[in-house]
Amino acid sequence: MGSSNFHQSSTLMTTLLLSLLSLCLLPQLALGSVTRHYKFDIKLQNVTRLCTTRSIITVKGKFPGPRIIAREGDQLIIKVVNHVPNTNVSIHWHGVRQLQSAWADGPAYITQCPIQTNQSYIYNFTIVGQRGTLWWHAHISWIRVTVYGPIIILPKRNESYPFPKPHKELPVIFGEWFNSDPEAIINQSLTTGKGPNVSDAYTINGLPGPLYNCSAKDTFKLKVKPGKTYLLRLINAALNDELFFSIANHSLTVVETDAIYVKPFETETVLITPGQTTNVLLKTKPSFPNATFYMLARPYFTGQGTFDNSTVAGILEYQSLSGPVSRKTLTLFKPILPVLNDTRFAANFSMKLRSLANAKFPANVPQKVDKRFFFVVSLATMPCPKNQTCQGPSNTTKFSASVNNVSFVLPTTALLQAHFTGQSNGVYTTDFPSTPLIPFNYTGPPPNNTMTTNGTKTIVLPYNTSVELVLQDTSILGAESHPLHLHGYNFFVVGQGFGNYDPNNDPKKFNLVDPIERNTFGVPAGGWVAIRFLADNPGVWFMHCHLEVHTSWGLKMAWIVLDGKLPNQKLPPPPSDLPKC
Repeated sequence: MGSSNFHQSSTLMTTLLLSLLSLCLLPQLALGSVTRHYKFDIKLQNVTRLCTTRSIITVKGKFPGPRIIAREGDQLIIKVVNHVPNTNVSIHWHGVRQLQSAWADGPAYITQCPIQTNQSYIYNFTIVGQRGTLWWHAHISWIRVTVYGPIIILPKRNESYPFPKPHKELPVIFGEWFNSDPEAIINQSLTTGKGPNVSDAYTINGLPGPLYNCSAKDTFKLKVKPGKTYLLRLINAALNDELFFSIANHSLTVVETDAIYVKPFETETVLITPGQTTNVLLKTKPSFPNATFYMLARPYFTGQGTFDNSTVAGILEYQSLSGPVSRKTLTLFKPILPVLNDTRFAANFSMKLRSLANAKFPANVPQKVDKRFFFVVSLATMPCPKNQTCQGPSNTTKFSASVNNVSFVLPTTALLQAHFTGQSNGVYTTDFPSTPLIPFNYTGPPPNNTMTTNGTKTIVLPYNTSVELVLQDTSILGAESHPLHLHGYNFFVVGQGFGNYDPNNDPKKFNLVDPIERNTFGVPAGGWVAIRFLADNPGVWFMHCHLEVHTSWGLKMAWIVLDGKLPNQKLPPPPSDLPKC
């Protein structure tokens, strides 16, 4: 009997030890979330597209860069090491809320000084209350043209999507390819004051496709099985262009945007601006269709300047269950995309987007507003420097862009560091205008004096301030859509329209029940958009146009959100390895 008890206790002890070991080895099962480590080596890599070989900046030599995969609630620790000579870098985790981790947000000279050559920085943040598709990209000058990749946030364990489980998931990333160095292009533009040269091709997952010269072999192919559902994680990483996307003879069901689930709706075409992500379900045909299908993306463009008026193509291929099929014998179908400047389609598409707004995924729209702001976003001009000839709209002016007539100047010290240490003097001011200093007919004939002013101006918000911001496009250099991105926050798009915003009548039509929640949204060409957000994340938060040329010209500003009273409402001190300027 004693022997039996000994064996029972021994077996029990073994079971306990195995259980403890499994807890150590599988913390994701025990705790529901894990810490995931990544290392990003920033390095040069020779890449050939359009029969042109260039040395481009990459992460680990990959173009596009590697995927980051996590679950809601996971902690991410990403060490970024800069191996590129004479080049500063920083990485932004686009759309991640960065709650109490503003030091990890990434925009150079806003939340951090950039990482210098042979230096490193560890980005440490936790995914809180988000699931879906986001992305990461370089956030200094135009380096993000080749330094970008997807962030795939899966639901918590034992939680499912609020739509049918797909057979397979994959990212589809739109980008741009330049045969010459994009850094040289923007530097020349800023020196001469003229518009920069445009890209030579668009890409899908880094590949230009068969509609460009010398690119048939560089084509993205999506191979599918009949009668299955695929989740396509669409990301627009293009530098300067909003894009229409469609797959011939197939409809897409939109189920998520910017890592927020939406009320599903079907569409033949998706409009996606730089910075945005859109998850769509693709349901394949029930049987082998004896055809292949083009997947096309081309620009939606509303401005007056030059742009890359080309089309990138991928190919949707069905796998035949009866054996291999020669593609040469298959019919190739091509989708019909909206016309280049189809503003009405853009407005109708954005109006279809609605938050789920249910018990599990509520739309917590601020119902009361503490502070209201009215920002005019403009392309305009500034005087040419003395003793210099410029190549802007005239030889005495250069292109500029502004918010409320202020063209933002990046400081040489990171704003967040200056704010945290209380040493803002000479770095920034807190007098950014809450409304235009000189009101005018924003979408009518432009006023005579359209020159912008320069400054590093910010707005200070007390913790937990509920904000309503109306963004108004202007016709100063022609009406143009502007995809605005707000760092550190999601916002609710409560209203939008064409013409000048009417503060007396337009708010009566605001949607405060199930508006779409986003981190990037297009200000309509010749129109306005109203957004609301709650300033519950202390730090310094960049807001800028995600058309990189407009950001380079100054269409950007920053919000400073102060600490709250409780410990979890305060910005922690900076990490010890924070880069120095």
